[in-house]
Amino acid sequence: MVKNGQRKQVQQYKCRDCGRQFLGRKRRNKQQIITDYIEGKQTRKQLAEKYGVSIRTIERDLEGMRYVQKVSKDKEVVIQMDTTYWGRNFGLMVIKDAYRNKILWRKYVRYETIADYVEGVCWLREHHFTIYGIVIDGLRGLAEALRIYPIQHCQFHQMMTIRRYLTGNPDIEASKELLSLVNNMTKMNKESFIEAFDRWYFTYKEVLNERVHDGRIKTPPYMRPKLRCAYFSIKRNMKRLWTFYDYTDRIIPNTNNGLESIFADIKSKVRVHSGLTKAHRMKLIDEYISRHY
Repeated sequence: MVKNGQRKQVQQYKCRDCGRQFLGRKRRNKQQIITDYIEGKQTRKQLAEKYGVSIRTIERDLEGMRYVQKVSKDKEVVIQMDTTYWGRNFGLMVIKDAYRNKILWRKYVRYETIADYVEGVCWLREHHFTIYGIVIDGLRGLAEALRIYPIQHCQFHQMMTIRRYLTGNPDIEASKELLSLVNNMTKMNKESFIEAFDRWYFTYKEVLNERVHDGRIKTPPYMRPKLRCAYFSIKRNMKRLWTFYDYTDRIIPNTNNGLESIFADIKSKVRVHSGLTKAHRMKLIDEYISRHY
């Protein structure tokens, strides 16, 4: 090895045997670069300035992120499942252990489908997991596809569904009372909620079933279709909204909020690194999940 000039005021050396040239300074710690990128919220440009190399060199170092699927040793689980999106064509589907806050299975999708969720549940079964309950977001047909398990419909998603039908500031008293009832769902027990729901229907049955007054139409449409959609959404999901109440020994969560907090955490990390390609974004997400979940 002999001296071979300088590069950016740093001594450069050359190997006489292989002809390779390198700088005479401490080598970069690639794992530390990956840690700075994932945990320190530093962009590739900031890392290049910090370590005195080009952005392309940092990108090559980040290629060292290699995710390996790990199978949890805790086999008795209650699971939560949902999908979050970046844009219209890139989503992350997740199945999470509600007890231990671990992500058990995930898949990158364009949009959520029942088949993908069933695929995740089948993967858990193949790896000898015992599933005591499932919390879902209300995707139509999903509860029926997983009917062999106790299914909890996320109460928060139900609240959002009703708010979408009635808006946050309804104009008639029937809608206001129904919205108020649903917003207080998480503070009520099963019996009191069902009693209040039935009482609401008895009070506003005529309002709910009122049709447009037009003698020219043989079967006039309903006057308030959105209110009817809200009412029948609750009625249709009523049994699954209180699964956690019927299976108290299994400690099933009544919402998917634990999973939503994980999605918010992942998105806060990805947001720092704007402009990533889909492949690089997937690598970033994989590395962050493997470190934290």
